[in-house]
Amino acid sequence: MFVGYGLSTSDGRWDDYRVVDVRGRIALALDGVPANVAATRLDKLIAARRAGAKALLIAGGELAELEATSSNVDLVSAGVTRDAADALLAPSGQTVGALQAAIATRRAPASFVVPDRRARIDVALEREDRRAVNVIGILPGTDPALAREAVLIGAHHDHVGVVNGQVHPGADDNASGTAIVLGLARAFATAGGAPRTLVFALFGAEEIGLVGSRHYVNAPAMPPGRTVAMINLDMVGRLGSAALQIGGVDSGSGLARLVNDAARAAGVAVKTRGAPFAPSDHLRFYRAGTPVLFFHTGRHDDYHKPTDTADRIDAAGLARVAAVAAGVVERLAAGGPVTYVKLQAPRAERRERRDRAGGAFLGVVGDATGGDGARLSEVMPGSAAERAGMRDGDVIVRIAGEPVQGFEDLRRVIGGKKPGDTVELVYLRNGEDRTASTALDARP
Repeated sequence: MFVGYGLSTSDGRWDDYRVVDVRGRIALALDGVPANVAATRLDKLIAARRAGAKALLIAGGELAELEATSSNVDLVSAGVTRDAADALLAPSGQTVGALQAAIATRRAPASFVVPDRRARIDVALEREDRRAVNVIGILPGTDPALAREAVLIGAHHDHVGVVNGQVHPGADDNASGTAIVLGLARAFATAGGAPRTLVFALFGAEEIGLVGSRHYVNAPAMPPGRTVAMINLDMVGRLGSAALQIGGVDSGSGLARLVNDAARAAGVAVKTRGAPFAPSDHLRFYRAGTPVLFFHTGRHDDYHKPTDTADRIDAAGLARVAAVAAGVVERLAAGGPVTYVKLQAPRAERRERRDRAGGAFLGVVGDATGGDGARLSEVMPGSAAERAGMRDGDVIVRIAGEPVQGFEDLRRVIGGKKPGDTVELVYLRNGEDRTASTALDARP
């Protein structure tokens, strides 16, 4: 059955399935969307599954790449070329081009059963593992009584790469943090080490869901329980005249005083935050029972864009951040034990009353490079996403009525909302589509 663009919009403006019964049939749809309709491949698959189709074939000029078809819907589907689609349509005397033109002229669906045409689809699914790299350096402790314990200084070295043919350099996110970790490693090694062992870690695959840090937590360089604290440096290259932001000071005993002492000694103004709940590598360590500190100089308009280039880095500010980090490391490496503090995620009622100038917040971490929905690798505790019932592994397809091709779409839509706004979510879990609504929080 030819089903036009294969769409059935929630507002009823377009429904290719309204006057046909596709149950038990293979549906053939055009790639793309009709005028004034915004939708994605996943919208087409969900519509076909809801209508009862046995499978969906999408006809386009070129076959989609793997990344563009990576999210699972519980329906057999495939891309076909326009020549293949024309061959399937041949008994009807129609072609893809003629049908597309007719739909554009009529501004209405044009679905029909292709006479005397049967097809068989054989599917073989293969799983492809991708390998990422963590780079670890260990500087043994100099004090026999403390050397069995470690302070971990980390940053993620990956970025989103090439998106739509454009290189995203990632100078601030996160070459800045990587540079400080390397600088501190060199400085402490030159100085002869520290009483406790220092572990310097550059994590891979942070942008697709904190994967490198998760691997380290599961297979640490030091035995579990012997890491006194983890310091995470993520986007620390745009300090300027602002205060350095350091989160997680309530995650371990004495961290707040230690941070303030180090900042005062370095002559750098800091703005501390008690909670460690922010979507970066330190979150993996905190959930595993390690006190954490999160160094950050703030979001900016170049975040995850090709304009995040080295010429926009505040080099003098980067050195000041490094000075504070060095002071914190020195104190942690020589001081007493730090006791882990288990904190509750902020309750929604408290977050609703915050200053709303910081923007809206859903509370998810996921694959920043994907282009087939927004796949979640982490749902922040106490967040709007958690209250909506979302879990790790879910794939967001639509939010507030707008289609989501990847995490940049998700950020764009949320960026246009205010804390307290209620949004409807359409998402996939194990191939099934679900809906939920939630009130957005204020960005921490």
